[in-house]
Amino acid sequence: MADNRFIDKFENIRYRFEETGKQITDPEVMKDMKRYVKLNQDYKTLEGLVKAFTEYKNILDNIASTKEMLTSETDDEMREMAKEELEQLEEQVEPKEQEIKLLLIPADPEDRKNAILEIRAGTGGDEASIFAGDLFRMYSKFCERKGWRLEVTHYTEGTAGGYKEIVSKVSGEGVYGVLKYESGVHRVQRVPQTETQGRVHTSAASVAVLPEAEEFDIELRNEDIRRDEFCSSGPGGQSVNTTYSAIRLTHIPTGIVVQCQDQKSKLKNLDKAMAELRTRIYNMEYQKYIDEIASKRKTMVSTGDRSAKIRTYNWPQGRVTDHRIGLTMYNLPAIIDGDIQEIIDKLQLEENAEKLKETEI
Repeated sequence: MADNRFIDKFENIRYRFEETGKQITDPEVMKDMKRYVKLNQDYKTLEGLVKAFTEYKNILDNIASTKEMLTSETDDEMREMAKEELEQLEEQVEPKEQEIKLLLIPADPEDRKNAILEIRAGTGGDEASIFAGDLFRMYSKFCERKGWRLEVTHYTEGTAGGYKEIVSKVSGEGVYGVLKYESGVHRVQRVPQTETQGRVHTSAASVAVLPEAEEFDIELRNEDIRRDEFCSSGPGGQSVNTTYSAIRLTHIPTGIVVQCQDQKSKLKNLDKAMAELRTRIYNMEYQKYIDEIASKRKTMVSTGDRSAKIRTYNWPQGRVTDHRIGLTMYNLPAIIDGDIQEIIDKLQLEENAEKLKETEI
């Protein structure tokens, strides 16, 4: 049965869509970049809603015309065809209503943004650093599949391989909305390379995914930032270059420190470091929002809860388990090679179900 509440909303949403379209072409609006970007995001969201509502209304109109045909048609063959068509149309109503319900839930505007991806070795010594390297490779491969760009900004290598920590920026369409599910502690169970007796050890690495702040999100004052320059260093402590191109920025009011040594150009390192600093300051406020929804949704982990175990990678059994939704898969080699889309899809489905419970539409 069609839901009349959707029809009532349709005209209002179509009006908002048309008005937003007019505003984004207004020269006065275009002068205010923050407002202009927000309006473009709203326009894209409303465009999807108008498309879904139009398809829904067409289904209802076709159902009405098919029912009318059934009341007036006398030819048995035509009536049978009409009945089949009516059955097919009625089956489309509920799925389209579910699609509209999800579209009507306010989206997190951060989902469209690029992301800062941090991976840090946790408990487990050298094996934890090696595992952090495995996770970085997994995300690198995943980003390749998605057509995203991954740029390393800072890293500290482990003594036996991998990384003690590695920070990178991921750019592309809707990056944060996908990678945000990866925040939390990832645990590995396997025989370490350093183990001589073949015993399985458990080690861990933490992953943090932050939405990248855009320039108009945070205003940074030069007097609040201390800048240090130093030589980039590579494996074994060798100097990568002899010029002071690496940048370390300290935000004096908050004490936040970031550094970038990825580029040989001092200016490029400074740009990357400023972008990361802006993101970290922005996320101090955004963290309050994440902590709030993390208490309601099992798919999300509070940014303040660095000890929250979200996933286990068991090498002896070839098993990967996501503890938030009780999902177990036995294709560890493919997953560690970047095939994590199915896990993220299932987490998104779970979150959508949780959103529908929270929202009365």
